[in-house]
Amino acid sequence: MEQDFEMKVKMMVVDDEVDLEPMIRQKFRRQIRSGEYDFVFAHNGLEALSKLIEHPDIVIILSDINMPEMDGLTLLLKLKELKNPSLKTVVVSAYGDMENIRTAMNRGAFDFLTKPINFQDLELTINKTIDEIVIQRQALIEHDQLISIQRDLNVAREIQKGILPQVFPPFPDRLEFDIFASMVAAKEVGGDFYDFFMIDNDRLSFVIGDVSGKGIPAAIFMAVSRTLIRATGLKGMSAGECLHYVNNLLCSESVSCMFVTVFYGIMNMKTGELEYANAGHNPPYILKNSGQVQMLESTGDIVLGVFEDKQFVTKSIQLQPQDGVLLFTDGVTEAFNLKNEVYGEPRLEQLIATFKDFSAEMAVNAIVADVDDFAHGATQSDDITLLFLKYNG
Repeated sequence: MEQDFEMKVKMMVVDDEVDLEPMIRQKFRRQIRSGEYDFVFAHNGLEALSKLIEHPDIVIILSDINMPEMDGLTLLLKLKELKNPSLKTVVVSAYGDMENIRTAMNRGAFDFLTKPINFQDLELTINKTIDEIVIQRQALIEHDQLISIQRDLNVAREIQKGILPQVFPPFPDRLEFDIFASMVAAKEVGGDFYDFFMIDNDRLSFVIGDVSGKGIPAAIFMAVSRTLIRATGLKGMSAGECLHYVNNLLCSESVSCMFVTVFYGIMNMKTGELEYANAGHNPPYILKNSGQVQMLESTGDIVLGVFEDKQFVTKSIQLQPQDGVLLFTDGVTEAFNLKNEVYGEPRLEQLIATFKDFSAEMAVNAIVADVDDFAHGATQSDDITLLFLKYNG
């Protein structure tokens, strides 16, 4: 029998038969001497309630049903008011007194014994009751731990939100572009991220990433990746050089075989040139001012954090005023509905083709709403992250 009590198991015997006490002490003398058991005795329900106040560490009550002043059935009602699930009561009644025994069980008794008491049966019942208390106490400990973990996750979620840009428009004095982004985590914290920052007066950097895995490890790796890309990008190097440098840093520090897919772009506001590098991420869409939708050409490069000293290709395209760039993670295209159907790229392309006159915020919100409508209540399996940049010229 497993016991994890810090103190001995304290039991109270409630019975008006005075000769029961010496019999109990004689039967369990070994456990009493070894400190395994401790007994308290009361002769009726009123005295039992008084003893509970005096000995709050009592965990098992062995109570007769028929007693003067306050019987065992009334005592059970009083014990129920204490709302202590770890306090177990075993009732004792005459053999055949099933009506009172049934009433006792309905009032919260854990088990019952019949008179005359079989002490071997009593010992088995005590051991079974202790095992149940151990299980309940362990469950309470685990419940408290889960609450603590949930509290930590809530804090982590708020921290993660604080890491990602949340104020829009982020540069209200800049009329050359319109940008908006959103992340809807599948769990309390996610592995997706987005970011954007001005390298200088003319160049805007923007990035989206998706870390392998879920939960807290992915969230930590996400924060590290985002910070490294921002710190490196502010140096003004090309998109490919930035990912090359960040990849080496991640490879030297990466644990548990984690990696991250990244699209990193640099937009020149004066010329409309978009320079970019792609480390295994979903290729973005270009929404032309004519309403045409095209997928940005892939660079063919792999994810960050796997192969050290990997070179990443830098490519560029020319944007025209009112052209838009949509960055997204696979939580969008791989969203499922209740029929296990996938959202898919064709549906996304059809939707964004209607965004000709949309602002960046309208475009992102429309996609989030459409994915949610498609899922129709199905559990979100992955983070849904979007960034839309509209070049105004």
